[in-house]
Amino acid sequence: QAQVVESGGDLVQPGGSLRLACTVSGLSFEDLTMAWFRQAPGKERERISCLSRDNKSSYCMRGRFTISRDNANKTLYLQMNSLQPEDTAMYYCAADVSPLRVSAGTPAYWGQGTQVTVSS
Repeated sequence: QAQVVESGGDLVQPGGSLRLACTVSGLSFEDLTMAWFRQAPGKERERISCLSRDNKSSYCMRGRFTISRDNANKTLYLQMNSLQPEDTAMYYCAADVSPLRVSAGTPAYWGQGTQVTVSS
């Protein structure tokens, strides 16, 4: 059974940093295009960044956060620096074998989310 699990969300002060992690099980991680999304209260979900199986993200708008993947450990990361209150949201990891579906915002597999709160 496929499972996507995020971790690393926390309360952080403005200007601080966090690194989110996403582990995948039940799927062939190296074949997946991975992505991070976020959704703030009262706002639509937005894609932050994505990374294809060959570490390309040219088809996916780059954000100001750094996405990376460790295929050996089946883990996706999102390094977030200089966090601001407007970055407060639930952050979701998503995966699909199709880069097009990820690009369209409709990947097949989603995690439950991890909460990031930026506040003094």
